[in-house]
Order: sequence, then structure tokens, then C-alpha cells
Amino acid sequence: MKKSAVINWALFLLLCFIWGSSFILMKEGLRQMTPLEVAAIRMISAGTILLPFALKKIKNIPSFQFLMIVLSGLLGSFFPAILFCVAETKINSALAAMLNSLTPLFVLLTGLLFFKLTPSRNSLLGIFIGLTGLLLLFFHKGLHTEQSSILYSGFILLATLCYGLNVNIIHTHLKGISSLQIASVAFVSLLPVSIAMLWWQNPSFFQFESKAYILAFTASAVLGVFGTAIASILFYMLLKRAGALFSSMVTYGIPVVAVGWGLVANEPITAGELAGLFIILAGVYLANKKEAV
Repeated sequence: MKKSAVINWALFLLLCFIWGSSFILMKEGLRQMTPLEVAAIRMISAGTILLPFALKKIKNIPSFQFLMIVLSGLLGSFFPAILFCVAETKINSALAAMLNSLTPLFVLLTGLLFFKLTPSRNSLLGIFIGLTGLLLLFFHKGLHTEQSSILYSGFILLATLCYGLNVNIIHTHLKGISSLQIASVAFVSLLPVSIAMLWWQNPSFFQFESKAYILAFTASAVLGVFGTAIASILFYMLLKRAGALFSSMVTYGIPVVAVGWGLVANEPITAGELAGLFIILAGVYLANKKEAV
């Protein structure tokens, strides 16, 4: 395997782990906070840690690309952060992670509709195979549970649509901008609205009243630093190296990690779920494989 491919797969697996763990952190934050509080803390933490980089990079970005970066921040992070937190008040984290795997379909669909994307047969077949593995995981984990809700599952689907648009915007309009520039400027530009949202939700937020509240805050902040700021930089690196479709298929590995967290919590993992994992990775490989000429 070529060195570039090894790096791409290393980024892929690291992102699967970070984002696959994010759903548990969201759930922990929601134990003591509202969805908007968790989402706001996530965005504020990401913007704060990247502020020094943004101050150095922002003046070198042309006006149009700056607007595209702000739009990328809204579609790729701000709106999905809110939608996922709202959804997880009614559905479990594993189900949210599984629904998130629909992102590659929305990358493909929005690419076809708005960005003149021409997918290969391998890409289409790989997505189909990946979805087959996803469905196997989905039904073994239990779609029809007390926590399931069609309405709240719809919030996840809307978030994946945002992700699909964001991936194509970055791939089309921000090729000349570094990953660190995109992430830092995007999240810093979201600081004012995120702070305002947190203040609107809870003006006395910084009056920590219990250890449980501190734990929820810490989980939300860790989610912002690792699951948003650092992960976004890694994702933009992967996007520029490997392309839109392969990068978006990180979402196929996310539910595998979410199921892995179930092992830590002593939840049984079935042979069907392991089969789903194998099928998903096969789909990712096929979608990334170049067709013979």
C-alpha cells in the first residue's frame, strides 16, 4: 500500500474513533443541560482553542472564500450540533450514529444536484454495500425501541443533509485554503452566535451547582475540542487528500465505534453486528477503489 493511502486510512480510522465517541459525550452533556447549551459549549470550546490560529490566518483569505468558510461552519458544525443534541433527547446514541452514516448518500445527492458531481460505478456500488452493512447493524441494534422516534430521527437526517452540502462546498470552493485555516476561521466566526445562544439558554450558566453539572460541562467541552475542532481539521485534511466521497464515508465507521462503546458498557455484540462491520468496511474500500480503464 502506498504511503499516501496509509495516511488516508490512518486519518479515516482516527476520525471514526473520535466522532464515534462523540455521541456518548453528547449524551453525558444532556444529562444536566439543554440541547442548545451542549451545542453552544461545543462550538465555544472549538472556537476558543482555535482562536490564535484564526487571528493569523483570517486576513489572508479572499472575501468570497471567507463567506464560504462561514457557510461551511454553519452547515458542517453549528446546525448539526444543535440537531444531534435535540435528536438525542429522544433516541439513543447508537441509533444517532447509525443514521449519521447516511451522509455519503447526501454528499452524492447534493453533488449531483448542485455541484455537477459524476460518481463512478465503484462509488455507487460501494455506497450501496456500505448501506447494506449499515442496515444490518441498524436492525441488530434495534430500530424499534422505546427511544426511537421518526420525528427526532428526522433531525439526524437533516443534519446529514447539511454535512453533504458542506463536504461539496469545501471540495469545490475551498481547495486552495488549508485545513487549519478553514477550521479555525469557521469556528471563530461562530463564537458570537454560540455565546449568545448559551446566554439566552442560561444567563447564570457559570454558577456550577453540582459535580454532575461540572461533568456534563466537561463532556461538552471535550466534545468541542476533540470531536469538533481537532476532528474538523483532520477531516478537512482527509477531504483534500482523498476526495469528497471517501471522506464522507467516515460516517460508515462511526456506528462501529458507537457499538464498541457498548462493549465497554458490557452490552452484548452479536455476530450480525460484526458482519455489518465487515460489510461496511468493504463498501468503503470499494467506493475508494479506482476503476480499471
